[in-house]
Amino acid sequence: MVLDAKGAVVDLNPPARLVLADRHEGDGPRDVVPAWLADAHRGLTDETDLTSAGPRASGEIGDRFFEAHPGPAAGGDVVWWLLDGTGRRQAETSLRRAREQAEVRAMVSSTLLASLNVPRCAEVAAHLAAEHLADAALLVLPPAGRRHPVTRALRGGPAEHVSLQCDARDVPGLAEALQGFPPVPARWIDPGALPAWVVPAGFDGPVGSVIVAPLPGHGVSAGALILLRSSTERAFTPDEEAFARLFAARAGAALSAARLYGEQSAITATLMRELLPPALESLHGVDYAGRYRAAGDHDRIGGDFYDVHPGADASQETFVVLGDVAGKGLDAAVLTGKIRNTLHALLPLAADHRQVLTLLNGALLTSHHTRFATLVLASVRREDHRVRLRLTSAGHLPPLIVRADGRVEEVATRGTLVGALPSVTVRTAEEVLAPGETCLLYTDGITEARGGPLGDELFGESRLRQTLTECAGMPGEAVVERVQMLAAQWLGGGGHDDMATVAISAPRTAPPAGAGRDPGRST
Repeated sequence: MVLDAKGAVVDLNPPARLVLADRHEGDGPRDVVPAWLADAHRGLTDETDLTSAGPRASGEIGDRFFEAHPGPAAGGDVVWWLLDGTGRRQAETSLRRAREQAEVRAMVSSTLLASLNVPRCAEVAAHLAAEHLADAALLVLPPAGRRHPVTRALRGGPAEHVSLQCDARDVPGLAEALQGFPPVPARWIDPGALPAWVVPAGFDGPVGSVIVAPLPGHGVSAGALILLRSSTERAFTPDEEAFARLFAARAGAALSAARLYGEQSAITATLMRELLPPALESLHGVDYAGRYRAAGDHDRIGGDFYDVHPGADASQETFVVLGDVAGKGLDAAVLTGKIRNTLHALLPLAADHRQVLTLLNGALLTSHHTRFATLVLASVRREDHRVRLRLTSAGHLPPLIVRADGRVEEVATRGTLVGALPSVTVRTAEEVLAPGETCLLYTDGITEARGGPLGDELFGESRLRQTLTECAGMPGEAVVERVQMLAAQWLGGGGHDDMATVAISAPRTAPPAGAGRDPGRST
């Protein structure tokens, strides 16, 4: 294309004529120079080096993109060589879009997977979809009863959660998406037929384009994604529609993972409530206190356990159990739960310790578990100012009694462990606690705590006895707290077994009215 000094067309070669003819509309001149090229031509001066490399201008002619390179011609004219860069520009645009989508995908994946809370995950997904894919986005989750949890967001605004009673069949493709079927193409959905609940308040103008995509989960649908663009925005392209489906797949995976985590957390919490040792308090005029520390610093349950089953009234014995299952961690905790449930079922026989242990032993021998356990049973009842105990050890460390004067006595009870031998042999001992005295039940995690200055010495029974001597007259709560604290200090940062302690104490105060009295007996 040759132009004179004023920018008028002097000559055109055949390809240039075709290009200008393609852009010609109406009856105007067919050799009108594009505005961007005319501006570049006017910008040339006498000092302009027309032989320098690189384009002087670029722009569109019709639907094509060109770069313009000037060169000298006779008589002061300028010849402009137009190079078609449409293909390269499209490739650059596609590459830039692919990079942007890759960045969005990476950001979406990291952001969505950062939360395992379903409402928070839905909120993040709706917000990201509105910011990067459309003018508005709605996440419709599977129905809860007759209502659908919906999370919606507008571009530039926060996401909100609502619960709507709506018919998914009113939105083309939504009912199918909620069942996990492939999406309906956006061109098949009439924006004007959308129900009012789909368009969020504050949406700018009428809806011009809609995408409904399923959120695939782990075997079941995690919900559906609805994307809206206003009529002033361009319609969704096939590439954008494919990217929206990819976004929906990642959002569905994140939502499904969050839902599974929530369900498992709820199950774990329910089971944990049954496996955790109970909180102890004063019952029928007797003080009870307990402390438990699992072997793992991040564990809450293990192989040690204790339970206190109160009698029907103050005249009935309270049944106390402390045990230690071989092993630690979840496997030991499972057997712990079985033993606790079995003992709970045997409560009507709790007055006969030997029979309870015999029946428990038989139940464990017929179980698929190969672990055994040691236990100590205590039947407790308040009588006037004193507390009467019947104690039975089944392969367990004998309880220790802290007398009011600081003496520490070992209860004379012995027995064989349960779950290993065809029968059990036990000897029950009876003890009486005066006001201010405490009986301590404990597991070997206390005495076998390995630590000290060199880290290889056991805490041992002698240190435990010395600790208890110093606890004379203390409430049971303080006794178990001090024993556990000193054992933990002895351990330092070393590993340890489960540690459980239970204190049964006779209060210094007078017994409550009626405590420990048999019906019909006066004192």
